[in-house]
Amino acid sequence: MPLIRMRRNQKENWRWIALCAATALLLGGCKSSYYRKNADKAAYEIITSAEKDVFGKNREFSIDTPYSDRTPDEILALDLVNERQVPGDRFLTIQDALNLAVQNSREYQSAKEQLYLTALTLTGEQYEFGPRFLANFSGNVDRTADGETRGTASSRVGVTQFLKTGGSISTTIANDFLRFYTGDPRKSVLSSISVNLVQPLLRGAGRSIAAESLKQAERNVIYEIRSFAQYQREFAIRVVNTYFSLLQNKDRVRNEYRSYESQLESATYTEARGQAGRVNQLQVDEAQDAVLNAKNAYISSATSYLNALDSFKILLGLPLTTHLRLDDSDLQSLGEGALAPLNLDREQAFLIAIEKHLDTLNEIDIFEDSKRKVKVAANQLKTDLNILADASIDSERPTDYTSFNFDDLRVGAGIQLNLPLDRLRQRNNYRSTLVNFERAIRTLSLRLDEKKNQIETGLRNVEVSRRAYEILKSSVEINERRVEGQKLSQQAGRGTVLDLNNAQNALVRAQNSLTSAMVNNLQAKLDLLLNIGVLDTDIEAFWKNTEAIQVALEASKPDASLLPQTDEIKLPNDIFGD
Repeated sequence: MPLIRMRRNQKENWRWIALCAATALLLGGCKSSYYRKNADKAAYEIITSAEKDVFGKNREFSIDTPYSDRTPDEILALDLVNERQVPGDRFLTIQDALNLAVQNSREYQSAKEQLYLTALTLTGEQYEFGPRFLANFSGNVDRTADGETRGTASSRVGVTQFLKTGGSISTTIANDFLRFYTGDPRKSVLSSISVNLVQPLLRGAGRSIAAESLKQAERNVIYEIRSFAQYQREFAIRVVNTYFSLLQNKDRVRNEYRSYESQLESATYTEARGQAGRVNQLQVDEAQDAVLNAKNAYISSATSYLNALDSFKILLGLPLTTHLRLDDSDLQSLGEGALAPLNLDREQAFLIAIEKHLDTLNEIDIFEDSKRKVKVAANQLKTDLNILADASIDSERPTDYTSFNFDDLRVGAGIQLNLPLDRLRQRNNYRSTLVNFERAIRTLSLRLDEKKNQIETGLRNVEVSRRAYEILKSSVEINERRVEGQKLSQQAGRGTVLDLNNAQNALVRAQNSLTSAMVNNLQAKLDLLLNIGVLDTDIEAFWKNTEAIQVALEASKPDASLLPQTDEIKLPNDIFGD
């Protein structure tokens, strides 16, 4: 070959090598944002499909935050510090609090991310059972001591598919197109096509065995979908309960301040009477001491409210510099209707919980998982017996790498046997799964007992708080009359400062307890319905929507003998069963 021809061919080969390398770099050089979007698309599709299967509906799901469009290098610690120092002023209704919590809560965002990561794990398992492609290229050129140029270049393209039967099949096309390059081209180009199949017959064979990791990953997504939905309900109830606890604290602050004002008024009146010589100094001192105690109680209650309010801001994800004003009408709107007794049968409530409470459903399904683990571990004790098959063909020589003579097709088959002479690890694993299954039995039975106890306790708490409200309502009325009576008696010169002080303190305690009983009843009722699994927190004003609650409980058929009948007080022996 003339030198110029050699150089021209050499130059063309270098160009070809450079083109292949550039192509590889282009394919492998996708921006990281591409991979992020691709991962999000796959995970979101899994979540959407799973929610459709579990709940018959799906909602938009995203883990994006205001920081998601920025690179890590763009987010400075100082930025976060400054964000937490921004002042603000908000008038907050309970619905506003729920909306803010979903948008800003760090805890809520972490729960969403956990669901996302579980779905992302499933994409990895799905990948294992999908076609897995490979493509690589390598090449180099060097010059020998005698001035001869030598080079190697090869490419390999193939696909491997793991089968849910436990086997695998792969196809590979390999090209060795520049084994030697000198001024005298020799047999330099060769193509090869090969197909390989491996199929277990005993150990590792069968869909239930081979695809166990995929099945478990799919079930984990279902569990996480339920867990997240349960968390959403629990989180909403926690926000509502905390909000009403704050309103209760606000009411306590007002009651303590009214008590302080009343004690101050009484002390002023008593001091004037003392100066007039109508009461002794002891009563004047008692009145002043009552003022100090009332003032301290007021300051203490106000401090407790502010501390609780700061904790609430953290729950909502708001900066502590935000000034929050809560809507008192939410407490007033509860009204007497919120204290209506629940017409609910205990046994029926437990059966409803078995069918509807999401965490309980997960516990039952996890128990079923433990049974499958035993089956998979038992399979690993079997003999390794695999069928092997392969076929391959090379291109025609010397250089026609695109032409194949199928008369030269090479086909092979074989069998691979591995006797179970050493199965200690597998034996131990199998025995461990049996122990874990026994544990799963105990765990499930414990969870069922705990669920029944939650329902029983919840029903008692609802009823106790309802009765407490009725009792304390009467107590407030009595103590209001008592305070007025003591004021009149003092003005008439018959009452003492101590008597009035005691009456005012009793009134404040009764007022605080009345509000507490109403809030406790609401919280007990929400917790009970949550534990049964019938509380839909997506319903507007779910915390007081008694109509929606009754609709949710239609499946229950109350047994009148099990329901509280009257406010009659039971004798101790009746309670103890003696």
